[in-house]
Amino acid sequence: MDLFAPSHLLVILVICLIVFGPSKLGDLGGALGKTIKDFKKAVHEPENPKSSITADAEEGEIKKAS
Repeated sequence: MDLFAPSHLLVILVICLIVFGPSKLGDLGGALGKTIKDFKKAVHEPENPKSSITADAEEGEIKKAS
């Protein structure tokens, strides 16, 4: 007996439709998709200890001091 059999997934979908409604379910799906996309983008980006905004601000302060 599989944990994610098609009949189980169908029951879960019906329960979600009853609880959230069709319009909220679409909003939740969009938010979930955006979250997954942002997570994948963050995983594939190289880690940068300083953000570009911080680096630009520090460069501006150094130029003013000179």
